[in-house]
Amino acid sequence: MLQQTTVAAVVPYYEKWLGIFPDVFALARAPLPRVLKAWEGLGYYDRARRLHQAARIVCREFDGRIPDTPEGLRGLPGFGPYISAAVLSLAYGRPLAVLDANVRRVLMRLDRIRGGSGAAADRALRRRLDGLLDRRRPSAFNQAMMELGALTCRPRNPRCPACPVQSFCRAFEAGEQEVIPPPKKRRSQKIATVVGIIESRGRYLIQKRPPSGLLAGLWEFPGGKREKGERLEAALRRELKEELGAEVERAGLLLKVRHAYTHFLVDLYAYDTVLDKIPPFDRRRHRWVARGGLKRYPFPSGSAKIIRFLEGRAADHRHGRNV
Repeated sequence: MLQQTTVAAVVPYYEKWLGIFPDVFALARAPLPRVLKAWEGLGYYDRARRLHQAARIVCREFDGRIPDTPEGLRGLPGFGPYISAAVLSLAYGRPLAVLDANVRRVLMRLDRIRGGSGAAADRALRRRLDGLLDRRRPSAFNQAMMELGALTCRPRNPRCPACPVQSFCRAFEAGEQEVIPPPKKRRSQKIATVVGIIESRGRYLIQKRPPSGLLAGLWEFPGGKREKGERLEAALRRELKEELGAEVERAGLLLKVRHAYTHFLVDLYAYDTVLDKIPPFDRRRHRWVARGGLKRYPFPSGSAKIIRFLEGRAADHRHGRNV
């Protein structure tokens, strides 16, 4: 869970996760949709899938005990060098150094390394880190290095006056701590998508995403990307015709949701939609679900925001408030 995010953001998800899956056996027994639902909001859903696969292997082949060797861990889905070293050092006290983004930044500033990233650069940093590792207390060392990078040697506005290793830092001495490592140039692509909120007899139509690719296996409201130069409502009509084989009788904008992913920003336009005729659907991909039942399905974060809006609108109606 701590990959690509912060401890403060993860803690509520972690506590909720342990309430649902108190041990590896509970996780292994759970169906994948329930695992994805519990992961909802953390993003990078492949991590949840690999964790679920790993739990099943651990229960089946290791009697529920997490392997305590690099060879044993590397055979589990999702366990690369970073995760394996973290588990082995923190859980089992093995003398292995952990190289994550925070530790990488600390080392580059300490040694005033201006170069970029890559496999060769990481190999050199691992050699340097192995030389610094406290082999008697690898867990404390690794946690200290990660915390140093996360809280003090931050990517922006590093807290150099409070840094316990400032006197050893060549980047600080040269006044280059703000430019080492060089900032990544990210181009955030902007995407507009449209979805239809289709209700019939108190139930909403949802559909399952393909089993591979972005957000694989999650559920969503029918719709898709707007093409270049296309009006939003025209995009909605086209997408629902392509996906459902249905014509839109009328549609009105319900709300706009903005959600940021790693490399792109999505504006999601949700329309209250009435179809000219309800076509037959394949239950394996499409389902009619009552509003209260939507919580049982794993949705991308943008769609989850729409569901919260629907719940709030229903509550307003119950209490006689105008919406």
